[in-house]
Amino acid sequence: MTETSTDHSHVSVDDTRPRERGIARGTQLRTDLPASVELYLRLFDTVGVSESRTRDSAHRLADVLAAWGPRYLEEIEGIAAGAGLEPWHVMALNGRTEILSQATAARPGECSTIAYAPADRPSAPFGVQTWDWHEELDPYWHTHQVRGTRHSYVGLTEHGILGKIGMNSAGLGVFFNILGHRDDAPAGVPVHVLSAAVLGEAGTVDEALELLRSAPIATSGALTLIDSDTVACAEVSPVGVATLRPSDGFLTHTNHFLDPANAAREKTGLYEPDSQDRYGLIASRQQRYAEPAVADHLVEYLYSDPGQPQLCCVPAPDAVFGQRWATLATVLLEPEHRRARILAGTPIDARRRSWTTLDATGTACVVGG
Repeated sequence: MTETSTDHSHVSVDDTRPRERGIARGTQLRTDLPASVELYLRLFDTVGVSESRTRDSAHRLADVLAAWGPRYLEEIEGIAAGAGLEPWHVMALNGRTEILSQATAARPGECSTIAYAPADRPSAPFGVQTWDWHEELDPYWHTHQVRGTRHSYVGLTEHGILGKIGMNSAGLGVFFNILGHRDDAPAGVPVHVLSAAVLGEAGTVDEALELLRSAPIATSGALTLIDSDTVACAEVSPVGVATLRPSDGFLTHTNHFLDPANAAREKTGLYEPDSQDRYGLIASRQQRYAEPAVADHLVEYLYSDPGQPQLCCVPAPDAVFGQRWATLATVLLEPEHRRARILAGTPIDARRRSWTTLDATGTACVVGG
């Protein structure tokens, strides 16, 4: 018998006016969003970022966003209005990566991404990602469908955050990994907002790269981009945007820089050696496993058992708040079909749970599709 995935809410917004889109999102999340804010404020405090410092960072990020993309700030302010929160609360959620960049504690796990571009082009590229995050935040993410932007899009994001991992109606998909650079600071366009901007405005990998290069960036991340023809990874950092291309069809990323210029100023002790170990395990499987013919074949590349690098992340029994990392979701993106498939849980859970299928071109939201 197939086990149904853990229930998570689905948010649908459809309005060409950014503030109204935000109000619709905030209204739908009004019951749970305040608790998500409180948990994030606790998390920030746990890693040494006080509430006053968080508020100051949120205001600074809002100023940057007002100068670069005021419509995204309008949407964030709309979320706050719809949920009955202060705007800086929702800005802090969208800038949570930037705020957490001020912490110095090591992080025991994070996300793993594989994109694949078939060499003889029998099909378009496809890819898979695990999303690893704090176990306590598992109730505060949702699937969503966004309309009213240049391109509609679907995917997964956290409560109050405009975007993360997804696929748009033009067939452009975005995977999302966090990185650590010594110069990271809460002073640029938040990387989660960049992901939402790419999904809403870019129709191809090249358009996405152009958009990313237009933004003032002060915190690091890897946005792996796939469309019907192309795969590329944009490593964004305070230095700029470095572009990586597939090798032997595969483009894999975990949580350390692959671009040499960025790697020279890696924030050491943050994700190592976990990130490198996960990357090495995936690379070994790319050499040993049969060539993937469809997206589903990539799921087994991200299996892990106890004693192996944690591609399937499970918190240690004695881990405390701030260290209880878990694989909250697994995502497949298929530009050829303009769809995202999302599983609540690890790749191994795919053996007994159903995927939620989101169609970026229509209204389909099918569990078990």
